[in-house]
Amino acid sequence: MNKADCFHLGHIAKLHGFKGGVSLFLDVTNPEDYTELGAIFIDINNHLTPFFVESLSLKNNGFATVKLDGVNDENTAKKILRLKVYLPAEILPELSGVNFYDHEIVGFKVIDEDHGDVGIVQQVIDLKVNPLLQIDKDGKEVLVPLIEGVIKKVDRTKKELHILAPGGLIELYLG
Repeated sequence: MNKADCFHLGHIAKLHGFKGGVSLFLDVTNPEDYTELGAIFIDINNHLTPFFVESLSLKNNGFATVKLDGVNDENTAKKILRLKVYLPAEILPELSGVNFYDHEIVGFKVIDEDHGDVGIVQQVIDLKVNPLLQIDKDGKEVLVPLIEGVIKKVDRTKKELHILAPGGLIELYLG
């Protein structure tokens, strides 16, 4: 499995008990969507290594207690601590309209209705109160809040994100 065919699910945050259990931080919008995982991929030395999930119990704030097949003691669990976890992108349902997965639009060209080319999406900064679209325009960072009405069109074929940024925001960053 290649990273290009996957999406970042989260990371192994800490140990949970002495029998190999770990706490998995689910860095996703809806952690409830991932309670029935059969397997995950952990990035070990830049190789996605599959692990079967024996049990997963959702906790608070995006954390889940996970028991992985073959991880039966504290020493083995320590070896996967703080490592990134991935899932195959093919398991995600296809979205349409202005809906998108955060990882899906990285690299998309951003076009504002009033200012034209704003740059390339670097990432979605998923803050609970105010998620932001981080855009790079020739080395300058542009942050656009992902509030209702900003995203006008997601063109997956052309890899373009059409937006209408709040008045004055683009000028603030790009002059």
